[in-house]
Amino acid sequence: MTYDIAVIPGDGIGNGVTEAVEPLLIDVADTYGVDVTTTWFDWGSERYLEEGALMPDDGLDQLESFDAILLGAVGHPEVPDHVTLRGLRLPITKGFNQHVCKRPSYLFEGVESPLRGYAGGDIDLVVYRQNTEGEYADVGGREHQGFANEVAVQASVFTREATEAVVRPAFEAARERDGHLTNVTKSNAQAHSMVFWDEMVEEVSEDFPDVEVERLLVDAASMDFVRRPDEFDVVVASNLFGDILTDIGGGIMGSLGLAPSTNINPDRTYPSMFEPVHGSAFDIMGEGIANPLGMVLSGSLMFEHLGEDAVATALWDGVADQLADDDAPRTPDIGGDATTAVVASDLADRLVE
Repeated sequence: MTYDIAVIPGDGIGNGVTEAVEPLLIDVADTYGVDVTTTWFDWGSERYLEEGALMPDDGLDQLESFDAILLGAVGHPEVPDHVTLRGLRLPITKGFNQHVCKRPSYLFEGVESPLRGYAGGDIDLVVYRQNTEGEYADVGGREHQGFANEVAVQASVFTREATEAVVRPAFEAARERDGHLTNVTKSNAQAHSMVFWDEMVEEVSEDFPDVEVERLLVDAASMDFVRRPDEFDVVVASNLFGDILTDIGGGIMGSLGLAPSTNINPDRTYPSMFEPVHGSAFDIMGEGIANPLGMVLSGSLMFEHLGEDAVATALWDGVADQLADDDAPRTPDIGGDATTAVVASDLADRLVE
């Protein structure tokens, strides 16, 4: 089987990480008889500074025929975050109906969590985050700017279709895992949108009587991610809340540099997109010390989505074995002094025959 993958390295450390990981993914896939071809797109903040847009007007048309998209990172200190988010990532996730953002948080053996008393495997949860609407819907505006009566309105949007599109896969995942789902909202304060969300979770839960459902407000959930992370299995949340919780998840698993992420089109009519959670990290850009393993794990999730389970497992287990090896190179975020390239090269040596 041959897969055509679009690669958008993006900004900051995204370039170095992607350059180190892309050949590894190709070589590991080849070991299992899977052919991968890649096409690189130089879209991102540098393009915005030169041409006024992070991606071309026909960007979605260029991407639509690919089997998947690998995204490095988006963000630049000279470009406001809302511009970069709405200039590249959101047009892709919304344009391709990538309703599901799946983000695992797993504490690997050999990695130290900042939480006391947790060893490898003790933290093993996955957050299903609504990815195309909710609090990040671009609905609202500003009026009377610069005057005393200036007003800003930002409206959340929740549709039945997109909400069910993330809630149902979360229940399916819970059924396959430990049978426990935590629904995170703020329905005491958001009596329309979040109450609707709760009702959708309850409605879908009727099809999954074997899944135990826990309800938490996002403030309590944030506390419990630190206080009792081992008790979480599958978490489902809206866009904003899921984003916050998964950054906490990256922290408690030892490093945001280890955290993978997916943007899934559930009905597979469009390509899905895979990216590490870590962002562009301009504070270490050019130093060559960014952790490449979040991108490798995102690649594992990409091959899992494509149905290439052997490749996906090899990548995930390879990362686990490398992290468990005290003599393996590590980047500074997890206590080592190795470079991005050295860590990726060591992993390739372990995986590619």
